[in-house]
Amino acid sequence: MDVKEDMVVSEARANITDVLSHVRLLRWTVFLLNRRTPVAAIVPIELGHLVRRAGGADRAAEILRQHLGPEPGDDER
Repeated sequence: MDVKEDMVVSEARANITDVLSHVRLLRWTVFLLNRRTPVAAIVPIELGHLVRRAGGADRAAEILRQHLGPEPGDDER
C-alpha cells in the first residue's frame, strides 16, 4: 500500500498498520478525510506530546499561528 499524506478514513482504517509505520518511521502527518474534508490527523508521537504540553490542540494552534504568520488567502476573508 502506498500511504499518502491525505487519506480517506475508511482506507486508513483498512491499512492502519502501514499508516502508523509511515507516521512513526518516516515522520509523516497523515490527514484523514471524510467526504474530501479533513477531519483529523495522525501525527508522530513527539508532536502529540508537544500539543498536550501546550495545553491542547487549540492552544498549540494559537502558539503556532503567532510564529507562522497569516495563512495564504487569509487577506481575502
